[in-house]
Amino acid sequence: MKKYMFLSIAGMFITMLVNAQSQYKAGDIASDFSLKNVSGEMVSLSQFNDAKGFIVAFWCNTCPFVKKYDQRLQDLHAKYASKGYPVIAINSNDKNVQPGDSYEEMQKAAKNKKYAFKYLYDETQEVARKYGATNTPHVYILTKKDGKLFVEYVGAIDNNADDASAADKKYVEDAVNSLLSGEKVSVAGTKAIGCGIKWKKV
Repeated sequence: MKKYMFLSIAGMFITMLVNAQSQYKAGDIASDFSLKNVSGEMVSLSQFNDAKGFIVAFWCNTCPFVKKYDQRLQDLHAKYASKGYPVIAINSNDKNVQPGDSYEEMQKAAKNKKYAFKYLYDETQEVARKYGATNTPHVYILTKKDGKLFVEYVGAIDNNADDASAADKKYVEDAVNSLLSGEKVSVAGTKAIGCGIKWKKV
């Protein structure tokens, strides 16, 4: 019994080590990526020639926190895409751990919810590891400068998952508004609140 407990704990520890990654923070240079969207096309940030930056949100179909924030993410895209900051949503959950987050379920969700933003599938989880994402939702605001992607903000969308109207700290909106005004982002990092990303089992 003790042997199996030890193996189980050791397995969990190894999984944590494999998925451990230093999280991007404000001032870091982020990596671009190429991921399949729900239409079957490969999407990279470099394709958005007119974008000033991006609201990159690690996302999924099943997390209760994501469901609470779903309309808010759609609203962010509607408000800021035309101003140069489109939303790019990425699902990194392992479908074997959470079947409701498979690529096919992503396609259904995007169609049913009429997502206007790009919804991408990080099947290998490489992008989540590279960015250091831990939760859904987990947001990274990037700006394009001199051909590079600079991290301006990392964390939560706002400070009230349960009630959008009660949120008195709208971190993502405030950050993007500051960037559009040419000002420094005053709050560059907060704790991402949500479900843990469902990592592949080692």
